[in-house]
Amino acid sequence: MHVVICGGGVVGACIAYFLARRGVGVTVVERTGVACAASGKAGGFLARDWCAGSPLDALARRSFALHASLREDLGGDWGYQRMTAYSGLIVGEGDRRRHAAAGLNWLSDGIVIAGQLSTTDTTAIVHPGSFTLAMMHAAEQHGARVHHGQVTGIARSDNGNVEGVVVDGETIRADAIVIAMGPWSLQAAQWLRIPPVFGQQSPSLVYDTGKDVPAEALFLDTEDDGGNTVTVEVFPRADGTTHVCAFSGESPLPLDPAAVAPDHGTMAKLQALCERLSPAFRADRIVARQACFRPVTQDGLPLIGKIPGSDGAYIATGHNVWGILNAPATGEAVAELVVEGEAAATDLAPFDPARLRPIDPARVRIG
Repeated sequence: MHVVICGGGVVGACIAYFLARRGVGVTVVERTGVACAASGKAGGFLARDWCAGSPLDALARRSFALHASLREDLGGDWGYQRMTAYSGLIVGEGDRRRHAAAGLNWLSDGIVIAGQLSTTDTTAIVHPGSFTLAMMHAAEQHGARVHHGQVTGIARSDNGNVEGVVVDGETIRADAIVIAMGPWSLQAAQWLRIPPVFGQQSPSLVYDTGKDVPAEALFLDTEDDGGNTVTVEVFPRADGTTHVCAFSGESPLPLDPAAVAPDHGTMAKLQALCERLSPAFRADRIVARQACFRPVTQDGLPLIGKIPGSDGAYIATGHNVWGILNAPATGEAVAELVVEGEAAATDLAPFDPARLRPIDPARVRIG
């Protein structure tokens, strides 16, 4: 059996690993580079039970456990670290708490810690780019290969079944294909019946903070100039860097992932917020100013499963903020679905692409 996976992000890498580990032949087609988009620029935060009460709960719990076991199984170093998380508030200049000491000693005055959200039993972090590259490397060790090129079409047999993908004018034959291109999965709507996938832009700064910032993730609310509430997310990593993000919003998705770039004005606002947060976030410590696009769907749940009307075609995208967390369980489940005909470890019914109306190919707009 040979499977072609379109997309070299974290979801594609995990699918490749779990398929290759089963002895399946795998080719991953990646246009720009492994982990070049959100899989390399996300926060990497993992939470076991933050999706409790939602259809994502079982997927998240299974994936959280897989993150821990993969660390042991593969023996790689992608900065897996258990951590705590806190909620809080960045108070304004006129607030009487502005000069009160923060609840955590590495923060500046006027940062109110409202409560502890988790313990090291329930939250952790990885370096997303390192994790994605490690999973792809592990897949290659089991026989998978990465093919650099752009998918431009789907190859079909005379009876309409999918039998491969067209990459830069050449056909790569396959018994099954998986669309896992993040928000760029929308391109596949030109050839397959899939629901809309949108790109949510997420700008971030990465600081070299060394040992000045402990393993304490933060989710802090503040107000922007228009009086709107903004949540600032702070994710310290085991490698001594700290990822800070805020001001997610709508923006046109460029055709090429390599063309994604942060807005200078947004970066300036985020940097000012960071300098307000802690003396650890000095301008000379910035190592990356970046942005990525998270894939989201109409109902906020990922698309994982068979693509209606196209035997041999599958999709795995739309994970939004939980892409790094839920990639291992997604990879495991898709591998089971492709090889066995159904997923055993995680119920994929809530994520069936057939639940949403497919987009009209004429309405596909990227770039």
